[in-house]
Amino acid sequence: MSIESAQMTHAGGIAGHIHPEPQGFVRRYVFSIDHKIIGIQYIITAFVFFMLSGLLAETIRTQLLNANGGFVSPETYNEVYSVHGSAMVWLVVIPLLTGGFGNLIFPLQIGARDVAFPWLNMLSFWIFPVAGLMLFSSFLMGAPTAGWTEYPPVSLQGSAGTSMWAAAIFLVGVSSTLTGINFVVTLVKMRAPGMTFTRMPLFCWGQFATAPLLMIATTALAAALAALFMERVFGVPFYDPTKGGSPVLWQHMFWFYSHPAVYIMILPAFGIISEVLPTFARKPIFGYKLIAFSSMAIALAGFMVWAHHMFTSGLAPYLQLPFMILTFAIGIPTGIKIFSWTATLWGGKIHLTSAMLFAIGFIALFTCGGITGIFLAAVPYDLDVHGTYFVVAHFHYVLVGGSLMGVFAGMYYWFPKMSGRLLNETLGKIHFWLFFIGFNGTFLPMHWLGIEGMPRWVATYDPQFEFWNRFASVSSYVMGIGILVFFVNVLWSIRAGKKSGPNPWNGRTLEWMIPSPPHYYNFKNIPTVYGLPYDFSHPLPYTGLEEELTDAPPALAAGAH
Repeated sequence: MSIESAQMTHAGGIAGHIHPEPQGFVRRYVFSIDHKIIGIQYIITAFVFFMLSGLLAETIRTQLLNANGGFVSPETYNEVYSVHGSAMVWLVVIPLLTGGFGNLIFPLQIGARDVAFPWLNMLSFWIFPVAGLMLFSSFLMGAPTAGWTEYPPVSLQGSAGTSMWAAAIFLVGVSSTLTGINFVVTLVKMRAPGMTFTRMPLFCWGQFATAPLLMIATTALAAALAALFMERVFGVPFYDPTKGGSPVLWQHMFWFYSHPAVYIMILPAFGIISEVLPTFARKPIFGYKLIAFSSMAIALAGFMVWAHHMFTSGLAPYLQLPFMILTFAIGIPTGIKIFSWTATLWGGKIHLTSAMLFAIGFIALFTCGGITGIFLAAVPYDLDVHGTYFVVAHFHYVLVGGSLMGVFAGMYYWFPKMSGRLLNETLGKIHFWLFFIGFNGTFLPMHWLGIEGMPRWVATYDPQFEFWNRFASVSSYVMGIGILVFFVNVLWSIRAGKKSGPNPWNGRTLEWMIPSPPHYYNFKNIPTVYGLPYDFSHPLPYTGLEEELTDAPPALAAGAH
């Protein structure tokens, strides 16, 4: 029977997607419509932008080695930190976690042969590198200088590169929206028989909670960016107060997107951690439904707290109070996850692989970032430290100590599924410790620098802050060396890494039940699911995988019957 004729009907009443395997290098690996190749394209492209924005970060820290700067001009410094922040958010973290791991893994985990709209998936990817090239080319015409938030009226006065920035981020938003639509339809309509919502792997729940944010929140940012572009290019007065516009309007529209964007950057990472921990603790995840439903609660509540970024903008006190309370409350579902992960580790047979180290490091660093977020949610405290390095420290503990640690955990965990080879564990552990120590040395001192009054966005500063800035800068070089070790590990392992086989971690989710790398069509026969994937004391909860498991470890093959 051909693959096409063997195609089964998925849960939800829609036929599973299948198309003939393309021939030729360009069709297979460049303009591919295979979700796995597209996921890898996202990962490679995002890591290229990661290297570029990382060099900008080291430029910032080199400038701040001395109180009087001197490495670059103040104008160049403003351009560097603006593009660094924009690139890390829109060209690195979001594409890695949604376009990258989302495309690569979740269709496999739900038993699908592809995403719902493969051609749309290819289009959403190719918009992404074009937008990235536009953003970095803004340096040629004067890059934006108002930070990644680009607040008017400063952004209205910037050079032509700010208009290029607005167009580039708008395109990233189009790509994200298309990805969100694709993921929602795929998750709702293309799950394998028996794959109910309460049997989905938790990484799928992370993507399911993120996809509506990509679709809904991004439209607010797109409208704000279009208005900024039209005001700069055509003089339409949206934000200029001298012409009847309002700069605070930009803040409302920007943060209505950008606070949910924080969860776009962290919810998929939550899903990665929820996959890594039970696998390497060899025990079921604690509180599966609480973790799953708390992701949806975070996604919903994320739309209700945007104005806590605006306590210093003249927001009326009677509005500040509810936003403060809602910001405190959003910590509850996040706390549920932290306690559930900790309970998963308790009593487990823990294997300290590189992926597990990054997952445990994620819990520690993200918890610290969450605690400082509680500080900033309090109106009086936020009024005191809003424009200081305390906010920089908080933001990086959440999005580097959180999202990026999750990315690295996912890379070490799923690299065998991408390539069929293992990353070197010794280099992985060196990478972890250099990165972990360097990260804390870089961003921990920023908390007390901010409390003592050092402002952010400055190219020079009071000499009393010089020691801790030098300490942070040297530590950032250590963190950079750790990242360099990671890239060396990846390049070496692609060519000479140990072959992994289909399931090197003895994982139980569906992506580990097929060869590594997977076939073009993913599954010879669509499996049937009849249980949760995290209970290591019971046989595998799948049928229909007998042909897939011919190369699997004997214990796994036996458990599938």
